Amino acid sequence: MFYNLLKYVLLGPLLRVVFRPRIEGLENVPAEGAAIVAGNHLSFSDHFLMPAILKRRITFLAKAEYFTGPGIKGRLTAFFFRSAGQIPVDRSGKEAGQAAIREGLKVLGRGELLGIYPEGTRSHDGRLYKGKVGVAVMALKAGVPVVPCAMIGTFEAQPPGRKIPRLRPVAIRFGEPMDFSRFAGMEGERAVLRAVTDEIVYEILALSGQEYVDEYAAVVKETQGERQRRFPRAPLS
Repeated sequence: MFYNLLKYVLLGPLLRVVFRPRIEGLENVPAEGAAIVAGNHLSFSDHFLMPAILKRRITFLAKAEYFTGPGIKGRLTAFFFRSAGQIPVDRSGKEAGQAAIREGLKVLGRGELLGIYPEGTRSHDGRLYKGKVGVAVMALKAGVPVVPCAMIGTFEAQPPGRKIPRLRPVAIRFGEPMDFSRFAGMEGERAVLRAVTDEIVYEILALSGQEYVDEYAAVVKETQGERQRRFPRAPLS
C-alpha cells in the first residue's frame, strides 16, 4: 500500500514535475511475468524515478547501508526503503554476492520485476563501468528475459553529493527484452556469465551513449580515493 501511495500520490507526481522524464520503449517491459530490468546507475534519484514511470511494481536490491543508518534520519530512510518494498543487501564479505542472488531469485520466483544495476554501484563520474556477473547468474537460473534500461541526464540533475536535484528534464530508455535461453543450465560457466553480462552492458551502452570503462566502478573509486588520500592536491584522471 505504501508503495502505491508513494508512486501515485506522494513521490511519483513530484518526480515527474522535477525531471519531466521522456520515456522511450516502455512497451518493451513485459506486462506480466518475471523479468529483470538492468540499467545504468547515475544518481540516487534512479531508485525512485524508474519505479515512478513503470506500470508494474519493481523491486530493487538496495545496499544495506540505506537500512542501517544512525539516528532519526537513518530510521526514516530505512522505513522509507522497506515500505517501498526494496530489499537490503550486505555488499561486504565473501557471501555478499550470493546473498544478493538469493534475494533476487526470490523476487523473480514470485513472477515479479527485479531491478538491478550490473555495475554494482553508482557511477561517480557519469561513465558506464564493467558489469558484475550476478545479473547473468539470475537471468540464467530463473530463465527470465533481461530488459536493458538507460537513465539519461540524471547524473547532471543529481550527481553524487548533491542532495537536492536540479530542475531539468531527463530521459529513460528501455531496450528490447534479451533472451538468454540458449545458455540454460550454464550458469556455472564463468566464461558464459562474463559473455552474458557484457552483452547486457553493451545494450545499456547503446541506449545511453555513455563513455565505457572496462573496469569495475568500485575498484576505480577505491583507487582514486587512495590517490587523493596520498596526494591531496593531485588532480583525478
